[in-house]
Amino acid sequence: MDHEIVCYRCGASLRELSLPLSRQDECPECENYLHVCRMCVHFDRHVPKQCREDDAEEVLEKERPNFCDWFEAASDTFDSRRAQQAEQAKQALTSLFGDADSGPPEPDEALKRAEDLFK
Repeated sequence: MDHEIVCYRCGASLRELSLPLSRQDECPECENYLHVCRMCVHFDRHVPKQCREDDAEEVLEKERPNFCDWFEAASDTFDSRRAQQAEQAKQALTSLFGDADSGPPEPDEALKRAEDLFK
């Protein structure tokens, strides 16, 4: 089916997936579940329960798969600013604690980095 939706988390195209999205559909890039409140046309963080559908049951975890019957995939859910902030946070953690693949920094190095945060 031809549609222009993208993953709410990474912005990857979901053109290859068929609509409606099933509860177990995952993004082909970041592997996050897609049948989540954050991907729905009814999601609105500025209204009570963050949902504009009055008849929908409240879902507490907005980024976890759910069984909502009102779910409808939205095309404008990706927030590049939020993704950029997340990437900056990851880079800050990597610079502080080192890359997970390279192992933790030496104790003296880690202590120096931690102390530098308070200067």
